[in-house]
Amino acid sequence: MGYRAINFSAGPSTLPEEVLKKAAAEMLNYEGTGESVMEMSHRSAEFQKIIDDAEQNLRDLMNIPDDYYVLFLQGGGTLQFSMVPINLLTNSKKADYIITGNWAKKAYEEAQKFGDIRALASSADKNFSYIPKFKKEDIREDVDYVYVCYNNTIYGTHYNEVPDVGDHLLVADMSSCVLSEEIDVTKFGLIYAGAQKNVAPAGVTIVIVRKDLVGHAPENTPIYLDYAIHAKKGSMYNTPPCYSIYMAGEVFKYLKSIGGVKEMHERDVRKAGKLYDYLDHSEMFTPTVAKEDRSLMNVTFVTGDPELDKKFVAGARERGMLNLAGHRTTGGMRASIYNAMPEEGVDALIAYMKEFEDENK
Repeated sequence: MGYRAINFSAGPSTLPEEVLKKAAAEMLNYEGTGESVMEMSHRSAEFQKIIDDAEQNLRDLMNIPDDYYVLFLQGGGTLQFSMVPINLLTNSKKADYIITGNWAKKAYEEAQKFGDIRALASSADKNFSYIPKFKKEDIREDVDYVYVCYNNTIYGTHYNEVPDVGDHLLVADMSSCVLSEEIDVTKFGLIYAGAQKNVAPAGVTIVIVRKDLVGHAPENTPIYLDYAIHAKKGSMYNTPPCYSIYMAGEVFKYLKSIGGVKEMHERDVRKAGKLYDYLDHSEMFTPTVAKEDRSLMNVTFVTGDPELDKKFVAGARERGMLNLAGHRTTGGMRASIYNAMPEEGVDALIAYMKEFEDENK
């Protein structure tokens, strides 16, 4: 990595160095056009090819069926907290939410503005350190959908199998784990992901939605909040976040070049496995999440002494390892080791942890 810092940020996060180098080389002159993608008209043939290729490559990577739309939107995951209930609360106007952390809670609170929203299960009792269980029989029979946050960035928990919701529609926020594991898209009615953790710079949000779910928003829905308008206009109702879409497309090409999501998942398992193995045997550092619910993307841990935690984070920064402080609501440490984090970055962190443990016994 040399001159590059090792960036453990939870988002915006590190991007593949190969992609950054290619983007840098194309910054002033994209494929002989004489202009940057940043300057390019979204109505140009050149940009149309960029967005079309990005969609096709994502479909290939995730095996997205033809009866799903792929939309490139703005507003981050936060706007989806509103768009999901507005577009999907079309029959009973009821939905059941699983509260597994800060973002699931925010989504739940926002959805309450639009219908009868119930918290089906929550892990708030143990500071969201596990994924709460529920039975499909516990779901209200007539809900329009069940909502989960698949990977909880702040707390380091993850659904390690698709939750069984029976015949109900399942909606998932996959912002911090998309493309890190093979997913059967057909088990979900809608998946969304803000790009700034595993895909691209901040600015674009990917929505994968089954086509029959689109087109039922109330008549008074603000036009930008209706999935149908974006589906009809090919994600170009208004000026899209062109450069973020271009970068996402380059990341998709990179993932395909290394062997796709299957290969990426194997790398992620190896990286996270090393770090959790060290934590499980450390006398100083303690992982904070139930073993069966651990995230491959966000590894949270503590020393048990807040002052020692701060000393660790400061020492890491001096060594070029950035953004290891835990979220302000949890304290401790968090190493976000998304797809683009090289294995050498994890090795460097473990080496520093061993050194710190020896020096602070």
